[in-house]
Parts: sequence; C-alpha cells; structure tokens
Amino acid sequence: MASSSSNNTHGKNLRNAVVALLAPLPSIFFYLSFLRHYSAAAEAGSLSPLWTWCYHHPLLLANTLFFLNVNVLFWLIGVLQSSHWMIDLYWTMIPLLLIHYFSTHPLAQCNSWRSRLVILLTWVWSIRLTHSYFRREKWQWGAREDWRFSDMHQQYGQKWWWISFFAVYLAQQVFLMGICLPLYVVHSKDKQLNIWDLLASLVCLTGVTIAYFADTQLHNFVTRNERLKKLGQDLVPNLDEGLWQYSRHPNYFGEQLWWWGLVIFAWNLGCGWCFVGALVNSLCLAYVTILVEERMLKQQYRAEAYKNYRKRTSVWIPWFKTSLTGKEKET
Repeated sequence: MASSSSNNTHGKNLRNAVVALLAPLPSIFFYLSFLRHYSAAAEAGSLSPLWTWCYHHPLLLANTLFFLNVNVLFWLIGVLQSSHWMIDLYWTMIPLLLIHYFSTHPLAQCNSWRSRLVILLTWVWSIRLTHSYFRREKWQWGAREDWRFSDMHQQYGQKWWWISFFAVYLAQQVFLMGICLPLYVVHSKDKQLNIWDLLASLVCLTGVTIAYFADTQLHNFVTRNERLKKLGQDLVPNLDEGLWQYSRHPNYFGEQLWWWGLVIFAWNLGCGWCFVGALVNSLCLAYVTILVEERMLKQQYRAEAYKNYRKRTSVWIPWFKTSLTGKEKET
C-alpha cells in the first residue's frame, strides 16, 4: 500500500511538472513568431495587420497574452484538476517572463546597462522566490493550492468553479501587471545611469535578502515543529527568533521592499505614477496579513503566545520589541 501511494505521488508530481512547463508555451511561441515575422518584414518592408498591432501595442499585447494564457488556460487547468496551484508557482516566474518580453520587443528603447541591471535583479528575485516555493512544498509540483483559495472554495461551494476565474486569475493580472509596470518603463525610457539607480538596486537587494533569511528561518521553524509532532512532543507555539523577533512578517516586508525598489527605477525615469501598482499590492498584503494572523489565533496551542507576540512586535517594519504593561500581561 505504501509503495502504491508513493507511486501515485510520484506520478502526480511528474504530471504536474509537465503541465506547468508546457502551460506558458502558447504565449512564448506566439511572441517568438511575432519577432520572426517582424524581422522578415523589416527586410521586405511589409507587415500583416496582426503583427503591426503587436508592434505598436507592447503593453496591450502583454495583457492580452496574460489574459488568454494565464487567466483562461491556467483557469481551465485548475478547474480540471480541482486545484488552482499553478498561479502560485507562476507568480515567481511571470515578472521574469515579462521583463524579457519588454527588453526584446522591437519598440524597446532603454539604457542597456540599466536594462541588464534590472534583468539581473529580477533573476535574483525570481530564483529566491521559486526556491522558497519549492522548499515550502517539499520539492513537489502542485501538492496543494494556496490556503486562501481552499477557504474560498469552501465558502462559495459549487459556484467556485466560475468565481475562481475572477478571484484567482483576473485579480492576479491586475496585481502582477500593476507591480511590473516599472519593468516596462525601464525598457521604454533612455536615460543615463545615476545615483537613483544605485539606490533602487540597494533597496531591491535589501528586500530580497530580508525575504530570503525570513523565509529560511520560517522554514526551519516549521520543519522543527513537524519533527516534534512526529515524536509526539509539544510544538513550539511561536517563531520569535532571528528577524521574527523584530517583525511579525519580515518576509512580507522584504517582498514589499523589492517592489518599491522597482518603483524608484520608474520614478527616476519620470514615471512616478507606477507607485500605484506597488501601493495596491501593499494594501492587498495588509489584508492578507490580517487573514494570516486570524488563522494563527484560531490554533489553540499557539493562540496565547501569539497574542503576546502581537502586542510586543512590529507588524511589518522591523523594530525593537515593546515592553508589556502590567494590564497587558494580565490579559
């Protein structure tokens, strides 16, 4: 029985890996076809209406491909599998795909050094987050979907199959395309590198570094509790060591620094309005923070410890612990 279960797990893991690797190919092949036709048309002096539209509307084309390939195709796969796990994985990959799209589009005009710098930073961010995702999922593809989607599935019941299109996918397009606008701006403005590019890079790298160490400390904490649970011993109720003694969500803080660092790149190029995407994402994460903490307080073994931890520790921005008053200690 154990061997059969293991084979089923390996089979599911392999199938999900194949599905995930094949899923973005329609957009990739379409874009490569556009580049090939554009290159040929540049020599011949003619371009079909479809490819002309793709040439003149790079941002609209990116959103169209996102809608068809991610919203529609990923959603159909999620409905068939009864699990919308793939969007969580591709959150780590879509910005990387977008920046290579923006940098190679024929209309791109940019400072080549700034382009290389931001591409490199995006690769570092993506590798960090992808590693964190697979480490958390025990190196499996599609073992589970985000708990928020599972909760919404229970909430909406039989209606979830169509509500999920809007709640999981269309919403993700708004967030992802919004926060990735600086990647587009970097490849649509040509300006010499300056001190603000250095500052933006430092903010981005600081965010990635904080998020990496915070996620690693959280992973070690969860792994330790899993080991204690198998041994039948009491679980450690709360993580309040390392970065977590200064912030209740240092991983979220690091992630937000990354996106606001990209905003500095855009602001330096005269497109400060790009802050809207990062602001909406931060507000969304603030709501997620509330949901996460409510989830913590529902777990009896950790509720009391987490209440005290919440009273003493900063929510996002790392800061020194505050002392509990006598009244707070009693409550």
